Amino acid sequence: MKILVTNDDGYQAPGIRALFNALKSDHEVTLAAPDREKSAVGHGITLHTPLKHQKVRLGHNDFGHAVAGNPADCVKLALFDICDQTPDLVISGINAGSNTGLNINYSGTVGAAREAAINGIRAIAVSIQYGDEMDFHGMASYTASILEKAMALNLPPGIFLNINAPAVSFDRIAGTKVTSQADNNLINVFDRRRNPRDLTYYWYAGMAPNEPCEGSDDSALLKNFISITPLQCNMTAHAAMDLVAKADF
Repeated sequence: MKILVTNDDGYQAPGIRALFNALKSDHEVTLAAPDREKSAVGHGITLHTPLKHQKVRLGHNDFGHAVAGNPADCVKLALFDICDQTPDLVISGINAGSNTGLNINYSGTVGAAREAAINGIRAIAVSIQYGDEMDFHGMASYTASILEKAMALNLPPGIFLNINAPAVSFDRIAGTKVTSQADNNLINVFDRRRNPRDLTYYWYAGMAPNEPCEGSDDSALLKNFISITPLQCNMTAHAAMDLVAKADF
């Protein structure tokens, strides 16, 4: 299988290196990832500066492409320039930190997978909850093991998978759950500080406590399950179509 791997942590991140190494023996793998960390850039693309990429060494005989752009740029550039042939699958990750709930909207990892799906390529975003024990090698092996099942799903166009693992060693994983997107993990706490010139500045400081609903991605992680959530590119709120039509704008 021809697989493109990318991420938002940069091409040197341990997650993408573990994924590349787990896939390369059985698949034709191309790595095209940002040349530096690009976390939380969502689905942003680069419009006002030129996109550049250079070949970089990944190992003794392995090479990848470091792109001076965002994760979605990496996918676009790979599909239309770097790859000799269109990949069968794009895998974005393995991200250091979960991409669940409302945080999906900000995720560069998910943005890269969504870009692939928009272009008609099957895609998977893979992340591990941030913590003391992020088992990248275990998650990479798991991802490699499910590819045939994921491809056999024959998902409709514009649908892709978002997979998250808890921050535990793989021998402590309780199983897998198909989940919905939670709506409770919005970062909305700020740490307000003053600099030596008495000017105010802020750091994002976390989330207000909120219990995730049962059946959601965050709920699964709390119970040490791997969460698998199908996501869609088309954002039309079909349930509201009739309501809006009745307003007679």
